[in-house]
Amino acid sequence: MTLLVLGLVLFLGIHSLRIAGDAPRAAMLSRLGEGPYKGLYSVLSLAGLVLIGQGYGAALAASGMAWVPPTGLRHLTLLLVPISFVLVVSAYAPAGRIKRLARHPMVLGIALWSLGHLLANGETANVVLFGAFLLWAVADYAASLRRAPQPVSGPPSAKGDAAAVIVGGALALAFIFGLHQWLIGVSPLG
Repeated sequence: MTLLVLGLVLFLGIHSLRIAGDAPRAAMLSRLGEGPYKGLYSVLSLAGLVLIGQGYGAALAASGMAWVPPTGLRHLTLLLVPISFVLVVSAYAPAGRIKRLARHPMVLGIALWSLGHLLANGETANVVLFGAFLLWAVADYAASLRRAPQPVSGPPSAKGDAAAVIVGGALALAFIFGLHQWLIGVSPLG
């Protein structure tokens, strides 16, 4: 569990700079310069992900159940996670209604993804992993709502919404019908 927690602290910690406001990020950018800042950010993020991956496998094998989720919650997960894929894709698509309504679709998508997984998985390692991501996403979303919204030029693009729904939906289907089993070793349908 130690590696998992260390990875979460590193990965979510580096992604939490803006929760504290723009000053910490601006100070680091000023001190390091944009290129070195992005390089350090990337290396620390990757190191955190590696530790999360290694720590999660070990923690899952060694930990017990924190709670036993009712079967019906797995069905709710199959609804929440595809929505989260659409939200995450909309963060990178041209500005459409989805992006404008969500305001910060990446973080909102991560919140729904982690909530869905938390509802369907009661092992202690899963509660730690998805609970940490959910708490981070809620804190980051709340902090982002306090900041001035990013200006969006022009009317919402139907192309952006269509891209988000088509690509996000296709990715969700790929994960549901095989990719999750192949990558994680567990079928969302099983």
